[in-house]
Amino acid sequence: MPILFLIMFIDLLGFGLVIPLLPFYGLHFGADTTETTWLLGIYSFAQLFSSPILGRLSDRFGRKPILLLGLAASIVSYIWLAMADQLWMLFAARFFAGAGAGTVGAVFAYVTDTTTPETRARGMGIIGAAFGLGFTLGPALGGLLTGSQPSMSQLGLPAYFAAAFSGVALLLTLFFLKESLPAESRHANTGKRPSRLDFARRIVFHRPALRRLIIIGFITTAAFAALESTFALWARETYDWGPRQIGLMFFYVGAILVVIQGGLIGPLTRRFGETRLLIASTALLFLGMAAIPFLTTVPPLAIVNIALAGGMALFGPSSNSLISREAAIDERGGVLGVSQSTQSLARVIGPLLGGPLFTELGRNAPYWVAASVMAIAMLLAFGLLRRAPAEAPAS
Repeated sequence: MPILFLIMFIDLLGFGLVIPLLPFYGLHFGADTTETTWLLGIYSFAQLFSSPILGRLSDRFGRKPILLLGLAASIVSYIWLAMADQLWMLFAARFFAGAGAGTVGAVFAYVTDTTTPETRARGMGIIGAAFGLGFTLGPALGGLLTGSQPSMSQLGLPAYFAAAFSGVALLLTLFFLKESLPAESRHANTGKRPSRLDFARRIVFHRPALRRLIIIGFITTAAFAALESTFALWARETYDWGPRQIGLMFFYVGAILVVIQGGLIGPLTRRFGETRLLIASTALLFLGMAAIPFLTTVPPLAIVNIALAGGMALFGPSSNSLISREAAIDERGGVLGVSQSTQSLARVIGPLLGGPLFTELGRNAPYWVAASVMAIAMLLAFGLLRRAPAEAPAS
């Protein structure tokens, strides 16, 4: 687990370097607000298709080869992004990066392979902390590299750094990461297998608990993606912020994620259980999104971002742990791949809606809509309590 944490941290450090800068890439090439938000969504559009495929391939061939494939794709995509000189090249590079990022299902499957049901949420939290730490340091470093009013050459520099980080992660995976899926389990997956569509349909229609969890994940991810894809533009209009200020705010949010997922998720899970943490996460996200339209100064934004960061910090580990409990060892990669695929679809829909809402109805419209759908997710999460007597608070 420590080596997987290090690999994910280094890779996500590179990912975090470029994420806050993408809207400024789009604006540099003359993209309008909608096109700029779609630049974020196309990554998830590719991930939508690759996640279930790569997740199931990891069930058959092992987790390590799939992780290596994804890291190699990341290196190529970052170099392509750095060398882009037309808008279509930005979209193509992000699409290729998203296809490689479909390995996230294999990452979470690796965690389930190496943990027990009792320690799984903590394991998910540790990997979530690696994601959070990458998002903490990456955006801040990216902002420092580009400054407040960057030229295109300055925008390209973080992408080269990101490629280098992914290269280091690939070498660590190749030489130090041990395969987690037993050979006999891989061999069990060499027979006739249902199609990807049949596999997803079986999960959705014949497993009610999984269906509810996947729907909650879809709604939550779509709402947050609408916020994430428009936040830089919102802050630019509200506070006249550039990449440096955006990067520092991401640093602040990421620090909260790291504290919760790296140190608190284990004790919180033992005290309250995954289901109650999932409910708490949806409630915090609802409150944070509903508050954004009322913000006009920076200090209240810092407070609201505590709720948003806390909600996302609790959501990932609790949701993935609950989903993994519903899957056998030889289908975990596939089940988590389907889950990640639906969340990728949500990350496509969020920007697709967030951009036009921002453009047509004003900068606060995406957050009103996001808060409304989070209220639905919160109600669905409450419904899980009826089937989770084993997750009562510890005495």
